Amino acid sequence: MAKKLRITLVRSEIGHKKDHRKVLRSLGLRKRNQTVEKFDTPIIRGMINKVNYLLHVETIE
Repeated sequence: MAKKLRITLVRSEIGHKKDHRKVLRSLGLRKRNQTVEKFDTPIIRGMINKVNYLLHVETIE
């Protein structure tokens, strides 16, 4: 089975670039401390790398 990632928004999107806010919305993150689980794909990894200063990421087996 594919690995999953638990992604938590730890900092607010307020005051950050518009394209970074769009990446957070596409990940499904809207509020601080909200957590989503996504499959570990190159597309998701690219999104995480773009806004990694706002997120906390854990790997789930």
